[in-house]
Amino acid sequence: MTALLAGIDTDHLRHFATQEAMRYSVGRPNTQHALNMGEGAFLAGVPMHWMRDWPIPFPLLISSAKGAKITDIDGYGLDDFCLGDTGSLFGHSPAPVAKAIARQARHGLTYMLPSPEALEAGRLLTKRFGNFRWQIATTASDANRCAIRVAREVTGRPKILVFNGCYHGTVDDVMVELSEGATVTRAGMVGQVSNPAEHAVVVEFNDLAALQAALATGDVAAVLAEPVMTNCCMVLPDAGFWAGVRAACDAAGTLLIMDETHTVSSGLGGWARGNGLAADLFVIGKAVAGGVACAAWGLAPDVARRFAVTEAKRGAGHSGMGTTLSGNPLQFAALRANLAEVMTAKSYAHMEKLAARLEAGLAAAITGAAAPWHVVRVGARVEFICAPGPLRNGSEAMAAHCAPVERAVHLGLVNRGCLIAPFHNMMLVSPATKKRQVDRLVGAFAEVLGALFE
Repeated sequence: MTALLAGIDTDHLRHFATQEAMRYSVGRPNTQHALNMGEGAFLAGVPMHWMRDWPIPFPLLISSAKGAKITDIDGYGLDDFCLGDTGSLFGHSPAPVAKAIARQARHGLTYMLPSPEALEAGRLLTKRFGNFRWQIATTASDANRCAIRVAREVTGRPKILVFNGCYHGTVDDVMVELSEGATVTRAGMVGQVSNPAEHAVVVEFNDLAALQAALATGDVAAVLAEPVMTNCCMVLPDAGFWAGVRAACDAAGTLLIMDETHTVSSGLGGWARGNGLAADLFVIGKAVAGGVACAAWGLAPDVARRFAVTEAKRGAGHSGMGTTLSGNPLQFAALRANLAEVMTAKSYAHMEKLAARLEAGLAAAITGAAAPWHVVRVGARVEFICAPGPLRNGSEAMAAHCAPVERAVHLGLVNRGCLIAPFHNMMLVSPATKKRQVDRLVGAFAEVLGALFE
């Protein structure tokens, strides 16, 4: 009997992957030579070790990126739907941001003191995301660490609740998962000494009863969550789920931290604001400053008042929050420009329209190939999933991943001029993305599926 993987004959899959890998490698001699010449300087030969984890024979070396297009040193131009895994959600080097960076560069890059532009950026953060008292970080990981510290401080409680399969950056406190119903340290952690499972609890997304039971113990400081699970096979919330979570948190005295670093793609102001969900703390990163490393975390006014009380009582010493280069004037220049001139209702309308076109095109290709797959979308964020759907929680999302098939599809798309996110099947539509780019991606996807399912 023929073995199938995600509906594809495994022998056929191996043949396709081998042919596509050869095509990729033969076509990029400059990249191979440059990587070989420079590999001694970096661990694993690249600036960040995970750059070797892209599902391609060796990493692309990029010479330039503009708008929704990226070009490698062998001269290949690719329609970019990865967009730095959300970091360049609004396109590469948006003109207002690039101008703001150049202007600020003439007046200094870091002061460790605020500027008038910082005050304007704070006002714009409130305008875009809601009434919070803001602090600036360099990454969303940093922002989440700070939000967790504040939640523990104001509640006097030790534990953080997260959903199984979650992603909140490189935050040790939430590197946990469910194993046979128990919270355990996530597999694969490097050099982990302390046990984060002692101060965290994991439940499945969309399981309101499990969340209520976990909060009933009275030791959970905060629920840290994305409103839609991302960085896995994307999982949407059930109707009424978040209203139930908000009510459960209020009843238990637990704070709700919304991490919208990825779901800012859902619409202007993020998913929570667009759906009337009130957060106690709010985290945003990656794309918020148009591609410049910047994040922000905010406290709702009541939480800010509670934190001020604890601060007044705190003795002298290090708070464990903040880094010297966070809150620098370059961040504020980019942040102000992006919030005011790029992250606009007009931009989101364009993104939403083309993302809907992409969703429909991918779904039609899946239907045409009779593939047992599905497509899911949240605003400008679209994913194809190599399994039937919809998915309801992290366990289902992890089971839906099919690495050999996903690698083959990704490589096939790169060879046809389309770049998507490397570690899952995510695609983003930016304000700079063109209709013809969406149509090229749909055509390439249909061609790959046609080859895999023939």
